[in-house]
Amino acid sequence: MRATEGDQLVQHGRVVGQHDKLGEITQVLGENGTPPYRVRFMLGCWQAVVSAQWWPRVLVPSPGDVWHQFVLASTVHDGVRGYGGHLLVEHLGVSLGRIGTGSAYAVLAGVPLGLLIGTVRPLAVVLEPAVTFLRTLPPLAYLSLLVIWFGIDEAPKIWLLVIAALPPIAAATAAAVRTVPGQLVEAARALGSGPVALLLAVRLPSALPEILTGVRIAVGVAYTSVVAAETVNGVPGIGGMIRDAQRYNQTALVIAGILAIGLSGIVLDALLRLVERVAVPWRGRA
Repeated sequence: MRATEGDQLVQHGRVVGQHDKLGEITQVLGENGTPPYRVRFMLGCWQAVVSAQWWPRVLVPSPGDVWHQFVLASTVHDGVRGYGGHLLVEHLGVSLGRIGTGSAYAVLAGVPLGLLIGTVRPLAVVLEPAVTFLRTLPPLAYLSLLVIWFGIDEAPKIWLLVIAALPPIAAATAAAVRTVPGQLVEAARALGSGPVALLLAVRLPSALPEILTGVRIAVGVAYTSVVAAETVNGVPGIGGMIRDAQRYNQTALVIAGILAIGLSGIVLDALLRLVERVAVPWRGRA
């Protein structure tokens, strides 16, 4: 049988095997804070499963295959730029841009909606079930409808991410506003604060930590929805790249894309945690 490109690379007349590739992967992950022995153990188990040939190589590629596809997608080789004419970092950047846009619109709509639900009881009776209805819908359930309405360009992707991210923000905001200590509200009223001042000076600052937690959750939901959003005309985009690779049974590239999503998600969540610590430094303090 002919060896795949992921099995070995010929450099300077010698074969660089899977062991060298595992070392490269371990070094890269180790530099990003992951203990090398854990990485080696996981990669070793993965390679052992592949070597046992329990499944065809096209279904379960080796770590070396995945690393090779990761390198090819991230570089210009033989006149080919990454995958589909875009580098992996460019695919990821486009997806993050869509996530950021959709999440921003969700915040702009979700926070006021949550404030209304949490403070105006008659509106809550109508709006809260609607938010719950949206929250229970999987993204693919309304993607086709959005494509019919807005076409296959950027609009349906952004709308899908907005609809996916809005319910967690609205629900977190409503719950946070409802749990504002009554003593704070009564004290503000005794000092002459009106409804608007109560909302902006008391309820909103008190609810801000929970609102930011809702935003973090919403961004995570948007990230999990971006692959669905990019199934239609999604290249460039990490979800579109994965979808396109899946059509041609490029399992190693699919796994490389999934790992890129997971690692970038960890970084994004860390940045949101940092924003949360800066914006609400009093959180967790008595």
